[in-house]
Amino acid sequence: MPDHRDATDAVDLDLSVSELDWAPDVLLGDAFEAAPLGEATLVRPVDRPARPRATVLHVHGFNDYFFQDHLARAVTDAGHAFYAVDLRRAGRSLRPGDVPHFTTSLRELGEDVDAAARAVRALEPGAPLVVHAHSTGGLTASIWAHARRDEPGAGPDLLVLDSPFLNLHAAGLVRVVNAGAIEVLGRTRPMAVLSTSPSMYATYQLRANGGRWDFDPTLKRPESVPKRAGWVRAVVRAQVRLARGLEIPCPVLVATSASSGPDSPDNPDLDAQDTVLDVDLIDARARRLGERVDRLVVEGGVHDLTLSADGPRKAYLEGMLAWVAEHLPADAS
Repeated sequence: MPDHRDATDAVDLDLSVSELDWAPDVLLGDAFEAAPLGEATLVRPVDRPARPRATVLHVHGFNDYFFQDHLARAVTDAGHAFYAVDLRRAGRSLRPGDVPHFTTSLRELGEDVDAAARAVRALEPGAPLVVHAHSTGGLTASIWAHARRDEPGAGPDLLVLDSPFLNLHAAGLVRVVNAGAIEVLGRTRPMAVLSTSPSMYATYQLRANGGRWDFDPTLKRPESVPKRAGWVRAVVRAQVRLARGLEIPCPVLVATSASSGPDSPDNPDLDAQDTVLDVDLIDARARRLGERVDRLVVEGGVHDLTLSADGPRKAYLEGMLAWVAEHLPADAS
């Protein structure tokens, strides 16, 4: 997979951040505000530290968007500025006629991460940039960080990966995907649907179904989003590049649940395991990210560790923020 250092940026790099059109967030209310950023959307809490120790930029995964206001609170309580980006064709950035989450190259999504990173660096000058990325967002952010490795101030100062999608076998798609055929199918019939399985994980999380979280089920769908051949090809190409080894220069934290299990209502540990990805395969690939990779294993965590039950969620947030504090540059404010 070619680096996206030569890709066209999602927004004009000469755009002044003072021109961002901030408005009350339609999904989280007046405590947050959002602004279009090219084809993506930038979100932030209204209340932010006057002199943040760092800026944390959250990147969501597939069939997802930013709604975790408790993550923003934990980050700001630790003295950091918090931003999130809803990538193109996802969440707040979904437009009429869009195929949700569809892309034929993660380089395209990397453009949105790049635009958001540049914007928040300008909005919070001098603050180190911590990218916090989940699942497919973690894969996208990893490829982006590698691509920006030789450009000082362009990539992250720290990279936190929450259950990153580093291996296709970890998502059950290996049952329906032949690695050789997907290259041809993804190129010739990119819209072909390879999987339509419902997400028991998302179903169980939704408060309306007895879970603990309120989110928009049209933006994070319990029935899931169809996994199309073009998207699977894009993921495979990024994972093949990762398997050859990346050179992410900054410290990386890879966080996962302690165990994986089936995404089935019959699984008694549906709320205490990663039922989307295989944590052992994530662990095996994590060492390919760069020279400075640490692991955080959360007993009882779910796929998105920020959505775990109270105890595991607290363990993740405290452990992640402690790691960030330990690895911030010595001169960080």
